[in-house]
Amino acid sequence: MMVRWHGRCGATAASTAAAASAPMRSTAGRAGARRRDHARLVGGRRSHRLVGGRRSQQVLLASPSAAASPLRLIQHKREAWWFYRYLSLVYDKIVNPGHWTEAMRDEALAPAKLSEGEGSLRVVDVGGGTGFSTLGIVAAGVAPERITLVDQSPHQLKKARGKAALEGCTIQEEDAEDLSFASDSFDRYVSCGSIEYWPDPQRGICEAYRVIKPGALACMVGPVHPTHPFSRMMADAWMLFPTEQEYIDWFTAAGFEDVKLTRIGPSWYRGCRKHGLIMGCSVTGIKPVGATGQSPLDLGPKAEAAAAEGGSGVTWSNAMRTLARVVLGSTAGLYYFLLPIYMWLKNLLLPKSISFK
Repeated sequence: MMVRWHGRCGATAASTAAAASAPMRSTAGRAGARRRDHARLVGGRRSHRLVGGRRSQQVLLASPSAAASPLRLIQHKREAWWFYRYLSLVYDKIVNPGHWTEAMRDEALAPAKLSEGEGSLRVVDVGGGTGFSTLGIVAAGVAPERITLVDQSPHQLKKARGKAALEGCTIQEEDAEDLSFASDSFDRYVSCGSIEYWPDPQRGICEAYRVIKPGALACMVGPVHPTHPFSRMMADAWMLFPTEQEYIDWFTAAGFEDVKLTRIGPSWYRGCRKHGLIMGCSVTGIKPVGATGQSPLDLGPKAEAAAAEGGSGVTWSNAMRTLARVVLGSTAGLYYFLLPIYMWLKNLLLPKSISFK
């Protein structure tokens, strides 16, 4: 892996070849079985075969194992819906200043090459919420009429619809793991701060592959897992914080080529990543020029759909359980709203010569 420092956010870029290259040394080793339910081969088997000189993957995927997963109180659609029902009221004023600044957004979206096409690119922003990342897409030169902003939260989308700069954008409710768009529809796929709520991240990344055109590019921005023991405990109790290697593995398994990862973070963290970051990396991949349609990775039915078929409908017990998860998860998440303040004060008071790593 090659790493180089660049950018005003103290970012690094890490590149990996796609499926044909030797795998990077995993950064997830210290996590052990912590994320096996989100690995692309959970209790399953994989075989490879060459088709037309290119490697094809055949996957038999077992159901995710809840026993191997951390608590993650809000890493599911129902809990996320309620979480944002109230967070949407203050999202732009609380989340963005501490975790997702304009400088970070510009750094994260640069690898997406949104300025290509002189505004004619057709872009889908998945999990775009209040439209903060969409504003960055517009600022990069994409015409609003060429942008589709989707999210599962009607409350977040209401905020997006109220922003004058997004007038002309198509804004609608969608499921990131089951998009309604035709295959090979978009020139760019962008998703910022959404993957942490997906029950099955691999499935969502396969959807990114499906909806973009051959030769088009997908860009995923999301959190990175902490190594500090207490921060790791808080992160695992709240939602999904993937490791950098997991992002690369998910993109590669979905069929993307030229997979690259760029590190981002608030400037006042001085490059510190041990506490994890709610917005910590930008990952890009290209759909092969000769590929059309869905990902070569064959996944079974969605875990949440299977649960619904099993009879776990809306009941008083389920409602109370969801409420408890949202309250407890929000409590765990509070740590990550206070952490940037701590880091900001630390940056303000300590000499610049001191490293926070």
